[in-house]
Amino acid sequence: MRIAFYPGSFDPVTNGHMDVLLRAFAVGDKVIVGIGVHPGKKPLFSFEEREEMLRRAVAEHGIDPERFEVVSFQNLVTSAALDHGASLLIRGLRDGTDLDYEMQMAGMNGTLAPELSTIFVAASPATRHITATLVRQIAALGGDVSPFVPAHVAKALMARAASR
Repeated sequence: MRIAFYPGSFDPVTNGHMDVLLRAFAVGDKVIVGIGVHPGKKPLFSFEEREEMLRRAVAEHGIDPERFEVVSFQNLVTSAALDHGASLLIRGLRDGTDLDYEMQMAGMNGTLAPELSTIFVAASPATRHITATLVRQIAALGGDVSPFVPAHVAKALMARAASR
């Protein structure tokens, strides 16, 4: 079984994340989303909220839940991937800047864990411009984030923004 590990913060999950994640199922028999949890950072959503957002978004696309898992990690991506039996690392690319950075990371990760292969997934033109940072900023300023995130995530963002 080919297990793919897709790491990130997913704070919140965006349509761009989902674009990459859904295509990761084409190369992995199982895809594990690794949500990086860093004690020094204060995310907008808790790990549990992000996990639920991802699970719901994947379910809405009809993916077999046996092919999908969400885990948290605080160590190196390579260590987390290997801890979960992965042989593939999934990385999304939006533009040339991402490619330059991700090529460096792939080289470093390949040295740390040669048994892992990095798979680059180019973002679709419809999602290439979406970043979780910009989505959070738009939501905080009262803007409409519905074009950029799944509907249930947009509701959660609006509720969180209203409570702040």
